[in-house]
Amino acid sequence: MQEKETILVAPLNWGLGHATRVVPVIIESMRKGSKIIIAAKGASLQFLKQEFPELIFIELSGFNIRYAVKPFFLTFLLLQMPFFYISIWIEHFRLAKIIKQHNVTTVISDNRYGLWSKKVKSVLITHQLFIQLPKTIKYLEPLLHLFTRKLIERFSECWIPDYADYKTSLAGKLSHGSQLPNNVKYIEPLSRFKNIKNKQTINAEKQVDFLVLISGPEPLRTRFEKEMIERFSQTEKNVLILCGKPSVKSKQKTDNITLINHLETDDLYYQLKNAKQVIARSGYSTIMDLHVLGIKAELIPTPGQIEQEYLVEW
Repeated sequence: MQEKETILVAPLNWGLGHATRVVPVIIESMRKGSKIIIAAKGASLQFLKQEFPELIFIELSGFNIRYAVKPFFLTFLLLQMPFFYISIWIEHFRLAKIIKQHNVTTVISDNRYGLWSKKVKSVLITHQLFIQLPKTIKYLEPLLHLFTRKLIERFSECWIPDYADYKTSLAGKLSHGSQLPNNVKYIEPLSRFKNIKNKQTINAEKQVDFLVLISGPEPLRTRFEKEMIERFSQTEKNVLILCGKPSVKSKQKTDNITLINHLETDDLYYQLKNAKQVIARSGYSTIMDLHVLGIKAELIPTPGQIEQEYLVEW
């Protein structure tokens, strides 16, 4: 009798998007009878603990690239490169211990480039095969793409959560190009709403005028929240702001604005379907969720994130 597969799932802690989009991967692996271990940090860890309280969790920190606004983008990025590369190898060596300790047979990493192993099957989930740079340093993209390709090809497989056809792609040239790594596989968009069970009835009486999804790294997350409060505080619109903080459960209401730190997947589905207008950052995971639900939204890119600026245009 074949032993049950043990899968380590490790999303990047960069907003909640990387954690939310591995939900269907976890559900499918559990359906097949695999043992799941989740390695994460911060908000990603808290979110997945709420979604899957019965699973085993390991706190695994990593390095997150920070972005600066123009004209300091390149300087700020280059200063972080040595730390990013060091963090990759720290993650890699920590993974070896985790594999041995928990008898892991497969590693599924969402945008964590150090979590590959030659001893077990290792999968990278990413839509950014061809990272975009500002126009002033566009000439550096071929070198960056070569570096990214080398990192990706360390993995057994690279799963791209997008359509293979460029014309119907959600990520455009971020996930499509002439020189793809040799281990890529398009798996179509990932969304935690794909297999939602409790599809609640839409209630027109409980519709809000605006549903605002706050996300992203600090301090930009908090700045976005304040901007949205200022935008609607002098209006009569009924506004619900979801703050993207799963570690803190609270609800505040002042006049026409209600702030909720976090909603579970079923409740978020209900609010999304009942909102007259949705406002969100243009993170790729958010775009996949909106696409699966067939919802239009006002997308506002995070300052300094070229990827989100490109996705808004695409």
